[in-house]
Amino acid sequence: MGRRGGRLSRGWFIVFAKAPRPGLVKTRLCPPLSPDQAATFYRAMLGDVLVSSLRFANALDLEPVLAFHPPGGEADLLAETPADYRLHVQRGLDLSDRMANAFAEAGAAGAPLALLRGSDSPVLSFSQVNAALVQLEAGDDLVLTPDLGGGYAMIGMARAAPEVFNVPMSTQDVLSETIAIADSLGLRHSTTNETLDVDRVEDFHALERVPAKKLLDSCPRTVDAIAELRKNGVL
Repeated sequence: MGRRGGRLSRGWFIVFAKAPRPGLVKTRLCPPLSPDQAATFYRAMLGDVLVSSLRFANALDLEPVLAFHPPGGEADLLAETPADYRLHVQRGLDLSDRMANAFAEAGAAGAPLALLRGSDSPVLSFSQVNAALVQLEAGDDLVLTPDLGGGYAMIGMARAAPEVFNVPMSTQDVLSETIAIADSLGLRHSTTNETLDVDRVEDFHALERVPAKKLLDSCPRTVDAIAELRKNGVL
């Protein structure tokens, strides 16, 4: 079993993140954003994600883990990262390898299950995380939280199954291809309700349709960063 402060936990809650460096993050937003503006925006969004994820982890008795990329990038993340996080470097040649290895590391550490979320889904909610956890503990092997672009914002597994990551990432078919692999492996799987990732300029407009109170509760830094971009005439 996983442990938190010497006691058993229900599993790991992993945030996958990149160091907020120009040219490394949110490149699909450039243009209209400059690389520096994209990095500043990502830093704000990551700050929201880390705060909310820690709150969810504490409420659900999960161990919060920040998996960062590239190696050596922790220095760029420390200012945004609450002290309760365990830091792990992402290991692997590409995103698929790194995600598969994160689940393998959770299992090797004794975690009964693991949930992994990206750092660009600022309105992912407690209810979605809780639903995924409940479904895994009820016997599902795999739970996915779809995003609006055909991928998924969160993936949970009760045991490592690296084959589910053998799909091209960052395409509109990631979710359907992942489910097809799960079916071929005989994995019991389910989905939660969907959320949105902020990857493209169109996603800013999708965020505008989220109720204002939910935005301010979930991602105040993201809201402020978008307001600053609009003020500067970038969006």
